[in-house]
Amino acid sequence: MARKAKLTLVGAGPGDPDLITLKGIKALEDADVVLYDALANESLLDYCKEGVIKTFVGKRAGFHVYQQDKINETIVSEALAHGHVVRLKGGDPYVFGRGHEELEYAEANGVEVEIVPGVTSAISVPALNQIPLTRRGLNESFWVMTAVKSDGSLAADIELATQSTATVVILMGMKRLEEIMAVFVKHGKQDTPAAVIQNGSREDQQIVIGTVENLVQLVLEKDLQSPAIIVVGQTVQLGQAKLNKEINKLNI
Repeated sequence: MARKAKLTLVGAGPGDPDLITLKGIKALEDADVVLYDALANESLLDYCKEGVIKTFVGKRAGFHVYQQDKINETIVSEALAHGHVVRLKGGDPYVFGRGHEELEYAEANGVEVEIVPGVTSAISVPALNQIPLTRRGLNESFWVMTAVKSDGSLAADIELATQSTATVVILMGMKRLEEIMAVFVKHGKQDTPAAVIQNGSREDQQIVIGTVENLVQLVLEKDLQSPAIIVVGQTVQLGQAKLNKEINKLNI
């Protein structure tokens, strides 16, 4: 007999499997079904008990195994049929992860929901590269935003952010990188430090650090692709020292 229907939304962290929370691990150990994303490290599935149903429901730009409506329906049907469903999502479920949409649908269909926050790439990936999102004397805030709105147009908040001292972290923006940098240039920010970090926290991470003016060229030269985050602001220059050390080691 199946256990009581339950959904646990678990943040898997930015990619390094060691960056999941202890509570997230406990949820995986208790799960009857795990529905996992493309950005969740598959090694985390090793925490599951024997016999757990593991289903990939990942989405990447231009490639969707499951549409969101189908994911919502699968969560409910699996919970009603098997008991405890863990929805393992890259980063944090509530940072552009559509976690609240899944919560609403599950609760509307009689499924109990628990949230296990995750370590978002927006903060952790810059930090791992010694880029603080805030630094006294350099900025007064940081903004985390998506590159595009649901209708596909460039997010209006990007233009607003260029008019502040904030460190700006832009997710899901690689396909629009040139347009995004053009907005910063329009507001006189061409010399502002900027970085792109691909596969942040993973062993195959790649990073380029430059300025708004030359970032697109640096990305092309290194052939960086999604998944990656874009970081723009004066605090980005603080990560250059770490990058220089790594380059020097390669040249020894």
